[in-house]
Amino acid sequence: MNDTRPLAARGKAAARFGMMGLAGASVHASLANEIGLRIVRGDYPPGTILPNEAKWAEIFEVSRSAVREAIKMLMGKSLLSSRSKVGSWVEPRERWNLLDRDVLGWYAMSPDKEKFLHIVQEFRYIIEPEATALAAQRRSDEQMAEISAACHDMAVATALPERTQADTHFHLAILRASGNDLLVPLGALIETALTSLFAYTTRENDDLAYALKLHENIERNIRLRRPEAARKAVRKLLANTDDVIRRVDTTI
Repeated sequence: MNDTRPLAARGKAAARFGMMGLAGASVHASLANEIGLRIVRGDYPPGTILPNEAKWAEIFEVSRSAVREAIKMLMGKSLLSSRSKVGSWVEPRERWNLLDRDVLGWYAMSPDKEKFLHIVQEFRYIIEPEATALAAQRRSDEQMAEISAACHDMAVATALPERTQADTHFHLAILRASGNDLLVPLGALIETALTSLFAYTTRENDDLAYALKLHENIERNIRLRRPEAARKAVRKLLANTDDVIRRVDTTI
């Protein structure tokens, strides 16, 4: 697929890319971010042959070596494959590394946001109730202090970013307190997805006080070492999040 936009439109894309570069990322990383976002949001569907190095370099006014490094980054995330004399093409969606932080971030910004939110929720239903029950059994005093502090930070947050950060910290702290060595790195991998979900639901939720009470109930049951009650408390929180997403879906 070649870029057929007028030169003025290309210039705007290049200018936007230039601003991303000024934000501190390297040129090839910024370029990988822009191309990756276009792939995940569907501008280049699976099977699409991408513009060649020369065309990308022209569109974004960067060197061909920067394009080459960006393509390598995207291949490392399993979004692309490349072959000599053929070029680069978009891999089937099932091959994408959706646990990669960047890919998750692009997925969260895609037009099909509702689908993304439902997928994250399904994942949470699979993981969080049992992880929380384990945390109620295994948590140390230090881990409990971290969970409690995150819950308190949610209560006193005065802005969306602060509330979202505390919410994410709360859930990741519970995964760490579960004592399962596989859940700790998993939490780090899905942090981007959780942050995107919590930012969305916090912004759309018209009863944040109730949501806070649900979190406090989880905290209390972990603190009192009541695994079954903690498990049920998480499921109640997840159901509330489902309600928020469902309510927004019906208004779209």
